[in-house]
Amino acid sequence: MNYQEINELYELNIYPRRNITLVRGSGALLWDDLGNEYIDCSAGIGVANVGHANSDVAAAISHQAQTLLTCANVFFNDVRAQLVEKLVQMAPPGLDRVFLCNSGAESIEAAIKFARLAGGGRSRFVCATRGFHGRTMGALSATFKKEYREPFQPVVPGFEFVPFNDFEKLSNAVNENTAAIILEPVQGEGGVRIPGPDYFQNVQNLCKERRVLLIIDEIQTGFCRTGKMFACEHYGLVPDLLCLAKAIAGGVPMGAVLCGGRIDVKPGQHGSTFGGNPLACSAALAAIHFMEVKNLAIRAADLGDYFIERFAIPWPPIVRSVRQIGLMIGIELKERAQPYLVRLLELGILALPAGPTVIRLLPPLVINEAQLDRVVQALREALR
Repeated sequence: MNYQEINELYELNIYPRRNITLVRGSGALLWDDLGNEYIDCSAGIGVANVGHANSDVAAAISHQAQTLLTCANVFFNDVRAQLVEKLVQMAPPGLDRVFLCNSGAESIEAAIKFARLAGGGRSRFVCATRGFHGRTMGALSATFKKEYREPFQPVVPGFEFVPFNDFEKLSNAVNENTAAIILEPVQGEGGVRIPGPDYFQNVQNLCKERRVLLIIDEIQTGFCRTGKMFACEHYGLVPDLLCLAKAIAGGVPMGAVLCGGRIDVKPGQHGSTFGGNPLACSAALAAIHFMEVKNLAIRAADLGDYFIERFAIPWPPIVRSVRQIGLMIGIELKERAQPYLVRLLELGILALPAGPTVIRLLPPLVINEAQLDRVVQALREALR
């Protein structure tokens, strides 16, 4: 049997597979088991911001694997200490405590629990339509898409949805039992939806006025993706809880919640066996150092503008609109995107959907202009 047949035989049929077997990567490129080369515009769904097989991250992993792989959180650890200090130094001011976990969904789960603890009995959450926060039960309850939620009803009660970027409806949904508002600064799976310039300042002011916590989900937008280290910086946001994951450790599973002063969690109220393990912490320190030294935030901003310039109007007639912030790009079509994703794959470009009609591009931030030119050429050919 080949690798695909083995996967299909033994794995649960959870994922809509594409008919290639990826075996190697370098920077923004991937290769399958037949030797075919692809430009990766998915980055493991926004994970590989520092590129595939990043040598700095690989060296840090190798060194740490030979030093100490795991360390229970009842003990202090040198590498963990360095990472939490670094995250606080990088974060918006006021976020001075860190909880480390293993994924984006785990970070959302933790944030929901922490918000309820801080809410003094408040238990409701206001979220956005088209929002995506994960598939575990708490994160799923904050996720809008009914296809994800309905098979698992009843989900956690107390989650209400209002249109993204509609401050009036959000304000009307907040009441005396609202513990927190949960929002992405840019909706990723929801179609690369970018809010208006005043939306988040209004949301932040509302939270302060009504003593409601603000949870910002930067799982996909964080770590230079949007042209800033965190997308919060575009809006001058200082949330009470900032959820991070995906690109934090260069591809090693890791998540984090950065917490402000209103969050107080006592020993035993939450925990994680693998959260903050030395291997993941070492990988994260190396990935963050690479992002800073290589100025990946500036690079993402510049290359995002370069892509828009090269893919400029006139767009192919099937294109309804293009939304872009840094190297987070959504191309909305006038019909379903899936056939065009298949065509792009045939042309050597790996891209993602973001809802039924949007092609989402999340390339590694180390992609170069020549590779982006090839992406633009393939898009124009596929969308003809």
